[in-house]
Amino acid sequence: MTTSPDWLALDQTHVWHPYTQHGLAAPVRPIVSASGAYLHDANGQRYLDAISSWWVTLHGHAHPVIAEAVAEQARTLEQVIFAGFTHEPASRLAAELVARLPNGLSRIFYSDNGSTAVEVALKMVLQLWWNRGEPRRLIVALDNAYHGDTFGAMSASGTGLFTSPFANHLFEIVRLPDPTEGDTAGALERLLEERGRDVAGVIVEPLLMGASGMRIWPVDTLRAIRAATREHGIPLIADEVLTGFGRTGPLFASSEVEPDLICLSKGLTGGFLPLGITAVREEIFDVFRSSDRHKTFFHGHSFTANPISCAAARASLALLDDECDDRRAMIETAHRTGLARIASAPGVSRPRLLGTAAAFDLAGGGNYLDPIGARLASFAFDAGVFLRPLGNVVYLLPPYCVTPAELEHAYETIAQFLATAG
Repeated sequence: MTTSPDWLALDQTHVWHPYTQHGLAAPVRPIVSASGAYLHDANGQRYLDAISSWWVTLHGHAHPVIAEAVAEQARTLEQVIFAGFTHEPASRLAAELVARLPNGLSRIFYSDNGSTAVEVALKMVLQLWWNRGEPRRLIVALDNAYHGDTFGAMSASGTGLFTSPFANHLFEIVRLPDPTEGDTAGALERLLEERGRDVAGVIVEPLLMGASGMRIWPVDTLRAIRAATREHGIPLIADEVLTGFGRTGPLFASSEVEPDLICLSKGLTGGFLPLGITAVREEIFDVFRSSDRHKTFFHGHSFTANPISCAAARASLALLDDECDDRRAMIETAHRTGLARIASAPGVSRPRLLGTAAAFDLAGGGNYLDPIGARLASFAFDAGVFLRPLGNVVYLLPPYCVTPAELEHAYETIAQFLATAG
């Protein structure tokens, strides 16, 4: 990097970055603009955003349709408290989401991000039973799951590096075996037979567990989990913060099983602005609708249903059309070709693909701190490709505007690294 903007020194003096060990990390890279599938730095260099900037950039950076919707809404109504008020962007977005969500989800509760969408869902299923006069305290989750960094979301996540400093402050979770490693459905059946009346809800990342290593798991297991929860009358929460809006192929990974609650964020606004939603069935909403104020769902955020965020989400949702379906299919085909190219390279194992998400493992310690991921990320960045491996797990999850040639360049870069690393 030959030049640095003058504000970079301010960052180094005053900013604390997420997931960053500032005692070891390389200097942060200043990005001054973005367009389509590319990030642009202060020197005019561009980098293919092969991970959609933490999985949020759905259609591409600075998409003009979403940008115009944001600008127009900002000139009209930028914010209003959502308790006791409403506005058109939130009302129309709710209806447009319901029309596309898995069958039966009819009510939209707005929040700020993926973690808070999960917090809302967990609180809803716990209070659901309290409102019914049958308090239940157990949440059931999957081993190796990741649901966010707030305390409820951490509790439902797998134990490990991210949660260990807070272990004594997290509430009790019953964890089922990771569906990629054990008999999840059988364990759930046995649990419900023994302690079914203690279970308030079950939460899963349907078909793709992201932060724990892009673990792809069988749809038959998801169907069995849904059958068991339905049989026992226990709400199933689908955490689709990552998988929603076509990332796994269909618009929602849980559409076939029709969950009772769904959590969405990340791609919801096309990556433009923070927004989260928790959608629920009408029968859940009805348990909270009462003449008794004690049964109110006392939860909210200052920026709940922010009008500008809702306008961005409406514009993004409208772009999920037939043309977008074709582009997602193209991405899957390009991934298949790229994975086939590197599958036999030394150190590569478990190449896997689900929709627009491709991943493989590199030889190493097999954890988030494995240095091989950082080595690949640095090599790829020098070649104009932005990757952020999960330790030794390498994945590509590009925005839908990416071209086959751009993905070919990403895989070529990875192949070159593997040749030098081997």
